[in-house]
Amino acid sequence: MTQNPFDALGGGGFDMNALLQQAQQMQQQLEEAQANLAQQTVDGTVAGGAVVVTANGVGELVGVTIRSGEFDGSDPDDLSDLSDLIVAAYRDARAKSEALAGDSLGPLTEGLGGRAGGEGGGGLGFPPPSLG
Repeated sequence: MTQNPFDALGGGGFDMNALLQQAQQMQQQLEEAQANLAQQTVDGTVAGGAVVVTANGVGELVGVTIRSGEFDGSDPDDLSDLSDLIVAAYRDARAKSEALAGDSLGPLTEGLGGRAGGEGGGGLGFPPPSLG
């Protein structure tokens, strides 16, 4: 993105080809950054590590770990607590994945009017999670 489409025709002109080339380069960089994010993982942890949820850099759930001996599974309240902890751990992981995405994609999207992964959680092309 070294060309300036406004200077290409001798000061004041407009070079549509240079603009299209810049847009294509930016799109390629964004796609590469998103592919890289999909390969990275973050952990969301609650209850001192009793539940750990792993998400990738685009917010997809990729794993859940429950520490042995923390929940026996025979008590309905215990299972309800476990469900709540999984949701909380996922929210923690999701926040970390959005921060990672903002750090990775932010420099590429600043000129487009905002940071990727910003408010609302939909900045990367993935919708906010539905946990219900």
